[in-house]
Amino acid sequence: MSVQKSAAPGKTHPDATRRSERSRRAIYDAALTLVGEVGYPKTTIEAIAARAGVGKQTIYRWWSSKADVLLEAFLDLGEQAAQAAGQESHAIPDTGDLAADLKAVLRATVDELRDPKFEAPSRALAAEGVVNEELGRVFVTKLLEPSLQLYVDRLRSAQEAGDIRPDVDPRIALELFVSPLAQRWLQHTAPFSYDYTDTLVDYALYGLAPR
Repeated sequence: MSVQKSAAPGKTHPDATRRSERSRRAIYDAALTLVGEVGYPKTTIEAIAARAGVGKQTIYRWWSSKADVLLEAFLDLGEQAAQAAGQESHAIPDTGDLAADLKAVLRATVDELRDPKFEAPSRALAAEGVVNEELGRVFVTKLLEPSLQLYVDRLRSAQEAGDIRPDVDPRIALELFVSPLAQRWLQHTAPFSYDYTDTLVDYALYGLAPR
């Protein structure tokens, strides 16, 4: 009859949950770094695994494709940025001053777009999404649309407060300041700054006609 050996006094078993979290974070970091260095097409599950120091079976246990890995890594990056900024939620602030709230969130967007950790992989994924229709749809659905919905919610709140005409479509209105910023960033058509995003908000809210 065999007898099980008890653990040696003072020794603790490895925490599998903590080990898994370390591996997951290493995979996020590896995926974002690689797509920024070599682009989306050349980023592979094998390369991500090698950079993260895990077996590729570990990755396939959690995700079905590299696109899933990268999109989740991006969502995590956003969560980390929000926590670093001390934000308790992703909602756009509602201080009662729509212009100030929009300017604040767009200034934060400028900071994010200038952050090398975000910029390189984001550009790679955005570029690939143009030619890879499937990736583009997933990128829009999982990453872009949830962010745009925050603007829709804030603009609808402004409508309820009487700060915006009731006939305005918030989904179209948000493009007046979000789309120009995205174009400048993606295509390098001109520098972008706080002054630029503040001006976008002023033009969008007050128009171009003399006041």
